[in-house]
Amino acid sequence: MRHIISILLENEAGALSRVSGLFSARAFNIESLTVAPTEDASLSRMTIVSVGSDDVIEQITKQLNKLIEVVKVVDLSEAPHIERELMVVKVRAIGKDREEMKRTADIFRGRIIDVTESTYVVELTGNTAKLDAFIEAIDRTLILEAVRTGVCGIGRGDRILRA
Repeated sequence: MRHIISILLENEAGALSRVSGLFSARAFNIESLTVAPTEDASLSRMTIVSVGSDDVIEQITKQLNKLIEVVKVVDLSEAPHIERELMVVKVRAIGKDREEMKRTADIFRGRIIDVTESTYVVELTGNTAKLDAFIEAIDRTLILEAVRTGVCGIGRGDRILRA
């Protein structure tokens, strides 16, 4: 099962390394990892997406809670949540492909953020499935370059991750 683990940790050197090391020491794959300071500059929020059984995720969560820098750990997948990812993709846009690419970007509520004579750069935001669907919808031979941020997630309603 896919899990989105959100971690509040002290914003200090080596914290990211210790958290990711915990996953690698157990031969557990991280599919996506994002980290940035929160509204409190002394804290960072890390979001990790990984696939594993509930038991394995529970063990990882317990191990994460033992790290000194970790303030709080939440598995967002356990309750209603919102997740988003950003993708920026550069595509070849020449002749008939130009209009088709613009139409496809519009369908997926993407924005064309850069235009040259032969390329478009399209920005899309959404869940992972939406971004994957965009890639499937266009001719893969037109993709020149793509970059994705990884998942950011937040609990719905009154569920918050705070120290």
